[in-house]
Amino acid sequence: MRSVLLLALVVASAAFADPPKLVSAARQQTRSAVTYDGSYVRLAYPLGDVPANRGVCTDVVIRAYRAIGIDLQVLVHEDMAAHFSAYPQLWRLSKPDSNVDHRRVPNLQKFLERKNATLDRTSSGADYRAGDLVTWMLPGNLPHIGIVSDRQAADSGIPLVIHNIGAGPQEEDMLFAHPITGHYRYRVQ
Repeated sequence: MRSVLLLALVVASAAFADPPKLVSAARQQTRSAVTYDGSYVRLAYPLGDVPANRGVCTDVVIRAYRAIGIDLQVLVHEDMAAHFSAYPQLWRLSKPDSNVDHRRVPNLQKFLERKNATLDRTSSGADYRAGDLVTWMLPGNLPHIGIVSDRQAADSGIPLVIHNIGAGPQEEDMLFAHPITGHYRYRVQ
């Protein structure tokens, strides 16, 4: 347990979410084949991950942050352990689960809110900067998350988004394709 706490302190104190590096780490994922798979998997803790050829939208975010030295598995788990009742109670759990909590969009949203990373949701592409996180509600009441790119759509100038909506990690013009439920700028300092 001591090593986990030390890692969390090192990660939280030494890491800074550098937007260009975060976007680059997310974009790198678009170069690999990834099967959309949200199955429950027992993970190592800390630094646990599902197999690299599997994943969902949250895994794009988790892997991008981890590539720049920020372990959301640890940060979300530690915050949930300390403030479990503040998090959504959608899965009928009685305690945090480090295998999956960080892989759930509503938990990431609550974590980001608790870390004062929330920004206004607007209909102007100019308000969304590279490295920002955006959440949506997809048809069928499915929450989704992605990372705003440093590239824009050629025809509209709207920032592209790096995400996995089912076909593996992609960089696409979809910022305003679904109702936005959250806009965040998370910078660990």
